[in-house]
Amino acid sequence: MYNIIFNFPFRRIIYNDLNTITPEQYFKQVTRRVAEIKAVSSPEERSVLIQILENTYRFTLGSIAGAVGASAVYPIDLVKTRMQNQRTGSFIGEVAYRNSFDCFKKVIRHEGFFGLYRGLVPQLIGVAPEKAIKLTVNDLVRDKLMDKKGNIPLYGEILAGACAGASQVIFTNPLEIVKIRLQVAGEIASGAKVRAWSVVKDLGLFGLYKGAKACLLRDVPFSAIYFPAYAHVKAKFADENGYNHPLSLLAAGAIAGIPAASLVTPADVIKTRLQVVARSGQTTYNGVLDATRKIYAEEGARAFWKGALARVFRSSPQFGVTLVTYEILQRLFYVDFGGS
Repeated sequence: MYNIIFNFPFRRIIYNDLNTITPEQYFKQVTRRVAEIKAVSSPEERSVLIQILENTYRFTLGSIAGAVGASAVYPIDLVKTRMQNQRTGSFIGEVAYRNSFDCFKKVIRHEGFFGLYRGLVPQLIGVAPEKAIKLTVNDLVRDKLMDKKGNIPLYGEILAGACAGASQVIFTNPLEIVKIRLQVAGEIASGAKVRAWSVVKDLGLFGLYKGAKACLLRDVPFSAIYFPAYAHVKAKFADENGYNHPLSLLAAGAIAGIPAASLVTPADVIKTRLQVVARSGQTTYNGVLDATRKIYAEEGARAFWKGALARVFRSSPQFGVTLVTYEILQRLFYVDFGGS
């Protein structure tokens, strides 16, 4: 029987009543490898099959990590969407929420706790391939741009992130247009219950990609900022041996998400407006430029930053949770494919 004793404030941890270890050593034991597989004995043996298996491995772990991250912050995402869709100037008396916190309270009051998770199922169905392909493409491009010493220039990090952001739109746009329409459906108390499948049928294949340009304008710069920032912050938080324990990974992911999420909020607002069905009396938009002009004319420049706080509070912890899950899974189920 092993005994683990934590002495507040975690200055020492006694393991098996014999050895005293530090918190950092304890975290390393938490992420000790459960499985360790060596797919090739040397990098020269990397065949096409091995590279396919490597990307499949990353894709699977990315799918799990993406689902965990999305579930953790979904209520904040719902609040962000409703705040961004709230119009001022086009329809008198429509302002329902004073701020994000007021929106959060009213959703619980009128729709119950589970109203905060409206649209979660399609989100989970889509977020797995979305986050998986994003993480996989970022890792893949970084691998290709690294030199023999494992170093990558800043422009390479930015390019890898941008490629990751662009690659995910094929999954992101259909996922988000369905999710957004489900999220705002609860605002109409007497309205019929909206189902994900009915939204998909109404939109059709091409309708699922409505607002795709705005989605690209958001996701490409987001990832181009996020992944390099995460890599550098993570390196700063590493110990003298280059090791990051889970809390430092979580902190690095959350910190990197602050500038990335906030700076692309205008594109996110435009995307939301394009993808939501306009109600009677609301302004309709025909493309990114038309939406930009009309939002500015009717609501002013501040409208482009609606939901910015909720977006930061959603995206920052979401990617922190996603990446810490992704990296811990890689540590626990380690497979050496001979790559970087």
